[in-house]
Amino acid sequence: MTATAPEKLYLDDLVPGARYVSAGHALDAAQIKTYAGDFDPQYFHLDEAAAQGSLFGGLAASGWHTAAITMRLLVTSGLPLAGGLIGAGVELSWPQPTRPDDVLHVESEILSVTPSRSRPDRGMVAVRSETKNQWGELRQVMVAKMVVPRRIV
Repeated sequence: MTATAPEKLYLDDLVPGARYVSAGHALDAAQIKTYAGDFDPQYFHLDEAAAQGSLFGGLAASGWHTAAITMRLLVTSGLPLAGGLIGAGVELSWPQPTRPDDVLHVESEILSVTPSRSRPDRGMVAVRSETKNQWGELRQVMVAKMVVPRRIV
Protein backbone atom coordinates (compact mmCIF):
# COMPACT_ATOMS: atom_id res chain seq x y z
CA MET A 1 0.00 0.00 0.00
CA THR A 2 1.54 3.32 -1.05
CA ALA A 3 -0.19 6.38 0.33
CA THR A 4 -0.59 9.59 -1.59
CA ALA A 5 0.56 12.15 0.91
CA PRO A 6 -1.59 15.20 1.64
CA GLU A 7 0.17 18.51 2.15
CA LYS A 8 0.84 17.89 5.86
CA LEU A 9 0.49 14.66 7.83
CA TYR A 10 -0.52 14.74 11.47
CA LEU A 11 -0.33 11.87 13.93
CA ASP A 12 -4.03 11.19 13.29
CA ASP A 13 -3.34 10.69 9.55
CA LEU A 14 -0.64 8.05 10.02
CA VAL A 15 -1.24 4.30 10.14
CA PRO A 16 1.22 1.44 10.44
CA GLY A 17 2.03 -0.01 7.04
CA ALA A 18 1.48 3.24 5.11
CA ARG A 19 4.31 3.81 2.64
CA TYR A 20 5.71 6.98 1.11
CA VAL A 21 8.21 7.35 -1.73
CA SER A 22 10.33 10.43 -2.32
CA ALA A 23 11.55 12.04 -5.50
CA GLY A 24 15.08 11.25 -6.67
CA HIS A 25 18.49 12.86 -6.29
CA ALA A 26 21.24 12.25 -8.86
CA LEU A 27 24.67 12.05 -7.25
CA ASP A 28 27.98 12.57 -9.01
CA ALA A 29 31.67 12.51 -8.09
CA ALA A 30 31.82 16.30 -7.72
CA GLN A 31 29.07 16.31 -5.06
CA ILE A 32 30.77 13.44 -3.21
CA LYS A 33 34.12 15.26 -3.16
CA THR A 34 32.60 18.62 -2.16
CA TYR A 35 30.71 17.12 0.79
CA ALA A 36 33.74 15.08 1.84
CA GLY A 37 36.04 18.08 1.62
CA ASP A 38 33.76 20.00 3.97
CA PHE A 39 32.64 17.27 6.39
CA ASP A 40 34.40 13.89 5.98
CA PRO A 41 37.81 14.42 4.34
CA GLN A 42 38.89 10.81 3.97
CA TYR A 43 40.80 9.73 0.87
CA PHE A 44 38.17 7.23 -0.34
CA HIS A 45 35.66 10.11 -0.53
CA LEU A 46 38.06 12.53 -2.22
CA ASP A 47 40.32 10.74 -4.70
CA GLU A 48 39.20 8.12 -7.25
CA ALA A 49 42.68 6.67 -7.75
CA ALA A 50 43.47 6.37 -4.04
CA ALA A 51 39.97 5.00 -3.37
CA GLN A 52 40.66 2.04 -5.69
CA GLY A 53 42.96 0.57 -3.02
CA SER A 54 40.49 1.13 -0.18
CA LEU A 55 37.93 -1.19 1.38
CA PHE A 56 35.39 0.41 -1.01
CA GLY A 57 37.33 -0.39 -4.18
CA GLY A 58 36.47 3.01 -5.64
CA LEU A 59 35.09 6.43 -4.84
CA ALA A 60 32.28 6.23 -2.28
CA ALA A 61 30.10 8.90 -0.71
CA SER A 62 30.37 9.45 3.01
CA GLY A 63 27.58 7.70 4.89
CA TRP A 64 26.81 11.08 6.40
CA HIS A 65 26.39 12.50 2.89
CA THR A 66 23.90 9.72 2.12
CA ALA A 67 22.13 10.55 5.38
CA ALA A 68 22.00 14.25 4.47
CA ILE A 69 20.55 13.50 1.03
CA THR A 70 18.02 11.17 2.68
CA MET A 71 16.97 13.95 5.04
CA ARG A 72 16.55 16.42 2.20
CA LEU A 73 14.46 13.96 0.19
CA LEU A 74 12.26 13.19 3.20
CA VAL A 75 11.71 16.87 3.93
CA THR A 76 11.06 17.98 0.34
CA SER A 77 9.08 15.06 -1.06
CA GLY A 78 9.08 11.94 1.06
CA LEU A 79 7.29 12.37 4.37
CA PRO A 80 5.50 15.69 4.86
CA LEU A 81 4.95 15.57 8.61
CA ALA A 82 3.18 18.52 10.16
CA GLY A 83 5.58 20.42 12.38
CA GLY A 84 8.63 19.13 10.48
CA LEU A 85 10.74 16.03 10.87
CA ILE A 86 11.63 16.12 14.55
CA GLY A 87 13.76 13.17 15.53
CA ALA A 88 13.75 11.56 18.96
CA GLY A 89 16.25 8.83 18.14
CA VAL A 90 17.57 6.92 15.15
CA GLU A 91 19.27 3.69 14.11
CA LEU A 92 21.30 4.08 10.94
CA SER A 93 23.18 1.60 8.76
CA TRP A 94 24.86 1.65 5.37
CA PRO A 95 24.73 -1.86 3.88
CA GLN A 96 26.43 -0.79 0.62
CA PRO A 97 28.39 2.33 -0.31
CA THR A 98 26.74 5.11 -2.26
CA ARG A 99 28.56 5.68 -5.55
CA PRO A 100 28.91 8.42 -8.16
CA ASP A 101 26.02 8.20 -10.64
CA ASP A 102 23.63 6.70 -8.07
CA VAL A 103 20.17 8.26 -8.29
CA LEU A 104 18.84 8.01 -4.75
CA HIS A 105 15.26 7.92 -3.56
CA VAL A 106 13.74 7.07 -0.18
CA GLU A 107 11.00 4.55 0.54
CA SER A 108 9.48 5.00 4.01
CA GLU A 109 7.07 2.85 5.96
CA ILE A 110 5.22 3.80 9.14
CA LEU A 111 6.01 1.10 11.70
CA SER A 112 4.05 2.36 14.70
CA VAL A 113 1.97 5.31 15.85
CA THR A 114 1.75 6.05 19.58
CA PRO A 115 -0.21 9.00 20.99
CA SER A 116 1.46 10.60 24.00
CA ARG A 117 -0.25 9.96 27.33
CA SER A 118 1.16 13.08 28.97
CA ARG A 119 0.97 15.46 26.00
CA PRO A 120 -2.29 15.07 24.08
CA ASP A 121 -1.14 17.48 21.36
CA ARG A 122 1.48 15.03 20.00
CA GLY A 123 2.71 11.50 19.72
CA MET A 124 5.57 9.34 18.55
CA VAL A 125 5.90 7.62 15.19
CA ALA A 126 8.46 4.98 14.25
CA VAL A 127 9.44 5.12 10.57
CA ARG A 128 11.72 2.82 8.56
CA SER A 129 13.28 4.63 5.61
CA GLU A 130 15.30 2.81 2.98
CA THR A 131 17.49 4.85 0.66
CA LYS A 132 17.93 3.04 -2.65
CA ASN A 133 19.56 3.77 -5.97
CA GLN A 134 17.98 3.58 -9.43
CA TRP A 135 18.43 -0.21 -9.50
CA GLY A 136 16.76 -0.73 -6.14
CA GLU A 137 20.08 -1.43 -4.40
CA LEU A 138 19.94 -0.55 -0.72
CA ARG A 139 22.36 2.19 0.30
CA GLN A 140 21.05 3.20 3.73
CA VAL A 141 18.53 1.96 6.29
CA MET A 142 17.21 4.33 8.92
CA VAL A 143 14.69 3.58 11.64
CA ALA A 144 13.69 6.82 13.31
CA LYS A 145 11.41 7.80 16.14
CA MET A 146 9.75 11.10 15.35
CA VAL A 147 7.60 13.50 17.33
CA VAL A 148 4.46 14.35 15.34
CA PRO A 149 1.73 16.82 16.36
CA ARG A 150 -1.93 15.83 16.50
CA ARG A 151 -4.64 17.80 14.78
CA ILE A 152 -6.05 20.55 16.97
CA VAL A 153 -9.78 19.90 17.22
